[in-house]
Amino acid sequence: MRALLTGGAGLIGSHLAERLVARGDEVVVLDDLSTGRRENLRDAERSGRVRFIEGSVCDVEAVRRAVEGCAQVFHLAAAVGVRMIVERPLHTLITNVNGTEAVLREATAQGAATLVVSSSEVYGRSARIPYAEDGDLVLGPPTVARWGYACSKLHDEFLAFAFAREQGARVVVARIFNTVGPRQIGRYGMVVPRMVSQAKAGGPIEVHGDGSQRRCFAYAGDTARTLLALLDRPEAHGEVFNVGHDDELRILDLAQRVRARFAPGCEIRHVPYAEAFGPGFEDLPRRVPDLRKVRGLLGPSPALSIDEILARFS
Repeated sequence: MRALLTGGAGLIGSHLAERLVARGDEVVVLDDLSTGRRENLRDAERSGRVRFIEGSVCDVEAVRRAVEGCAQVFHLAAAVGVRMIVERPLHTLITNVNGTEAVLREATAQGAATLVVSSSEVYGRSARIPYAEDGDLVLGPPTVARWGYACSKLHDEFLAFAFAREQGARVVVARIFNTVGPRQIGRYGMVVPRMVSQAKAGGPIEVHGDGSQRRCFAYAGDTARTLLALLDRPEAHGEVFNVGHDDELRILDLAQRVRARFAPGCEIRHVPYAEAFGPGFEDLPRRVPDLRKVRGLLGPSPALSIDEILARFS
């Protein structure tokens, strides 16, 4: 089978590429390398079954060429990272909305089953924790860039299900919660690689706000395994699933664990949100997925803990 990975040179995409070639599939990767890195695909490309196309999902012709002959499409390409979202809101909206429409249109025409990667951001300010797929989504005002990103990912979900209803597309939507791994770069605000890089440089390790905000971190390889299993299951088509880990960790505790592993004794510095991202930035105190739906379909699966994930950054 041949599969297309948009954004396949990124963190999750490169792990997916390795899993696909390991089971004997051919892989086409479409990536503009804005946040992905070609070196992430080094191991997968050794198989000789990976074709790399440098291009944007907003380029309809590039998408059409990439989709040709593919039975599955994993659409991961998107504007990502808190800093990217804050600094380039127009780029974020255009990439996420126009790119997803192009991929869904061409994949549907080809008859390919498609997994659209969405985000936990769509839950917004919802106070119903853990977040369940059938819960209400509570977003903030359009003057805050964060909610523009959330809306763009929610728009992607609506597009996916509209293509399913009107054109018979086989689609799965996966709402990804914080996914990390050593191939990830911290340039655009990804917290774990940023803290690890700061620690390895001798500090200080920066914690935004007071550090009481809580997140759940999943290993990219575990996330890739789940995405592959979802698209392979016809019962998942037409559904939305949370994908991630559900063990909570305070960001201050994360910084302390990073310090203990990479730079004992280095300073942990608290940085106000306004200093880190500009005035008006809004953060959420907790973000926890309800994983009963995905576990009910796929069953329990092993997942790395945050300490095991940090060990892979060594």
